[in-house]
Amino acid sequence: MKVEVTGKVISGIVEAPASKSAMQRYVAGALLARGESRIFSPTFCEDSRAAMSIAEALGARVEIKPDHVIITGGFNPVSNKIFCGESGLATRMFTPIAALHNEVIIVDGKGSVLKRPLNMMESPLRELGAEVELLNGFLPMRVKGPIKGGNIHTDGSISSQFITGLLMALAVVKDNSVINVTKLTSKPYIDLTISVLKDFGIEVINYNYERFEIRGNQKYRPGDYTVEGDWSGAAFLLVMGAIGGKAEIKNLNIDSVQADKAISDVISKAGATVQRSGNSITVTKNELHPFIYDITDCPDLAPPMVVLALASRGKSIIKGTERLKSKESDRGKVLEDTMTLLGGRIRNLGDSIEIEGNGELNGGTADACNDHRIAMALAVASLISKSTVTIKGMESINKSYPEFIDDFLILGGKVKQL
Repeated sequence: MKVEVTGKVISGIVEAPASKSAMQRYVAGALLARGESRIFSPTFCEDSRAAMSIAEALGARVEIKPDHVIITGGFNPVSNKIFCGESGLATRMFTPIAALHNEVIIVDGKGSVLKRPLNMMESPLRELGAEVELLNGFLPMRVKGPIKGGNIHTDGSISSQFITGLLMALAVVKDNSVINVTKLTSKPYIDLTISVLKDFGIEVINYNYERFEIRGNQKYRPGDYTVEGDWSGAAFLLVMGAIGGKAEIKNLNIDSVQADKAISDVISKAGATVQRSGNSITVTKNELHPFIYDITDCPDLAPPMVVLALASRGKSIIKGTERLKSKESDRGKVLEDTMTLLGGRIRNLGDSIEIEGNGELNGGTADACNDHRIAMALAVASLISKSTVTIKGMESINKSYPEFIDDFLILGGKVKQL
């Protein structure tokens, strides 16, 4: 889908979308809990639908209601294949869960997830007793369990998602387990996992993100769970307020463990006014100045932060960008290419991104490269563009935030489908 977007004066109130990161974890927990769980305030984005489909393949019954999802759990695979769509989290989280089974399960996906590295999963799963077959380090993967408890080592430098899957799966095996982790990135996502596990009655002991102890033979407790608002999606809306006027975003837990709540600090650091009240954040435009920020623990903030930097006057530096290469696109390069097309001055250096902002862009046409966060960043960039911004591939927002265009319009943006 190709759209033409414009926006100058931003003003309005919207609710943040539900967190797909939390939603997928609740789906996995509900699968492993024997009995009925209800998940309220769900998100039905593509990644969440992939998680629900996987839960069904692994034995759960899933009923989708308008405002909640009912999952009757019980791990008992009814298919020898799970399909993860384009979700990296679903791929890395559900694979260790699938490895609880004593028969071969094929893990597959489509699009960008086929290019996401999975090598870090092979050795730990084999140490736990699984048979693993990968295609040159990528999907499709064949895995056969059942895994058992043990003392294993894994590399956390590429992603924390596999560790999430291990924590969830190892709680139900017979023996105790220890996961030793080196170079763990995205630590707040592990905090989110441990928080969700606690909701299900599962205990994990975290020793400084370097060692995790998981008691075996634990039981997931079914129940009612509510998905909190998504700071990752809300980041784009908050930046809209910072560069375009004023935006109030509701349904954001100020005390959330989500990594991307860091966006409020970045926006404040850049000079915009940030007000917090209950579950609401209001951002008001002010004179913006450049900033330096390390996104090692919150890499998904790179796209909205780049737009914020372009709206500021001076040189901003975003550090810790190494892992952007293996997102839905080579995100650092795509940010450089697309924002340059719009008239921005930006350099992707691999481990950092440098942005020379002057407060405005020219506008133009750019391809989102099937990356939902690039598509949203381009839309937000229209707020500082002298002419319209035409975005190819806007439908990619369905991966995480299908309501984004609706919220963009509520805040004062304009969208025309071409």
